[in-house]
Amino acid sequence: MISVAEALAHIFDLVAPLPTEEVALEDAAGRVLAAPVIARRDQPPFAASAMDGYAVTAADARPGASLGVIGTSAAGHGFDGTLAPGQAVRIFTGAPVPPGADRVIIQEDVMRDGDRITLGDRLDSAAHIRPAGADFACGDTLSAPRRLRPADLALAAAMNVPRVTAHRRPRVAIIATGDELVMPGETPGPDQIIAANGFALTAMAEAEGARAQMLPIARDTEASLRAVFAQARDADLILTIGGASVGDHDLVGKVAADLGLNQSFYKVAMRPGKPLMAGRLGDATMIGLPGNPVSALVCAHVFVLPAIRVMQGLPAEPAPASRAPVACDLPANGPRAHYMRARIIDGRLVPFDSQDSALLTILSEARALIVRAPHEGPRQAGERVDYLPL
Repeated sequence: MISVAEALAHIFDLVAPLPTEEVALEDAAGRVLAAPVIARRDQPPFAASAMDGYAVTAADARPGASLGVIGTSAAGHGFDGTLAPGQAVRIFTGAPVPPGADRVIIQEDVMRDGDRITLGDRLDSAAHIRPAGADFACGDTLSAPRRLRPADLALAAAMNVPRVTAHRRPRVAIIATGDELVMPGETPGPDQIIAANGFALTAMAEAEGARAQMLPIARDTEASLRAVFAQARDADLILTIGGASVGDHDLVGKVAADLGLNQSFYKVAMRPGKPLMAGRLGDATMIGLPGNPVSALVCAHVFVLPAIRVMQGLPAEPAPASRAPVACDLPANGPRAHYMRARIIDGRLVPFDSQDSALLTILSEARALIVRAPHEGPRQAGERVDYLPL
């Protein structure tokens, strides 16, 4: 067995950023930016009013001043003249400030009578003008790599950039194995269960930016496994579920090897998740996940999602961890890293009493995986520990 850190390093060696492609901005949400976005204009492109009010010269911005209103500047319809002393222009938020104006007096501080205004007795000191280029200037960049969030898309659009360069989304093929499995909605036989893990893995992969496809269940024969593997020929990442151990019916490793798998490792010193394997199969990376639901999904958090991030051009980093106090005493840990399902209550980690790797009900309620290092000593209630958010 190898450590979690060693296994993750091996997986990072198996994956690389995928080629890039141009993506329309409206289709770029969640994609990983591969090249900087360069602003094509200043924002704002002109000095703009930050408030509704009246544009005046600095010399006229004094309490009690009486000024003549010579026009209006609204968003999309600026005033096309020049302001002179003794004059004012009615102005609205976002509108261009006319040449000659240095201040915007907010409308609450102005009394108007026809085409004349009188400034109030108490004027604030703010100019209420956003200078041209105050947000960004032509040539400024939105740096890469980064996963494009809604605010990033708004910024790119404001920069007048309609298309961005992003890494191609990884194609992930998910293969559940076992004679005991049937799909939801089917009638299971007396010795069968419902195939559930693939749905979680599909959701996890797609939430991380991949395109995932659940292939037909591979039965416990070499012919069935070969046929399903053939359907994954275009995948960048193949995830198998179950069948990777050493039992008489665990055929994934053998069939994959016959198909040319260059195995990187098998078995990791962790629980749940010990019977994990990975390697290269043709042009794809293959990760063989355990069959137990919790084991498969914990391994996905620890190994699969970081791999998918690398394939999209993000740094090769472990799953992001947080720290919080544990709500109860924890005994010393054994020789394998332990990922304990836990609730988060009032900011404290509350581990479940049962950590059985077959219990999806507990995993569904869990919001954290407490990370216990191999041979870690006991922890006292209130001590801060590492955890992976779920």
